[in-house]
Amino acid sequence: MIGLLLNKKEVKEVEYLIKRELDEILLDLGDKRIDLSVKKAMIERYKDLFALLKRVASPKDCLAYILPEKKMLDEKI
Repeated sequence: MIGLLLNKKEVKEVEYLIKRELDEILLDLGDKRIDLSVKKAMIERYKDLFALLKRVASPKDCLAYILPEKKMLDEKI
């Protein structure tokens, strides 16, 4: 396990960066032109980023970034 010490300003910056990346992934998941295999990789990246977000953001902030189950099912088919 690796530890990381951040001050409050750095935590907010990390939170902001993760949220922007999650927003981009959510936007791209809705794009019909993107291949299914690419979308599967995007979902895996989304899961990893969301796990990081849960470590630095409040539960209320995390609620807005929960990937809808429908998107998860649509991408697996």
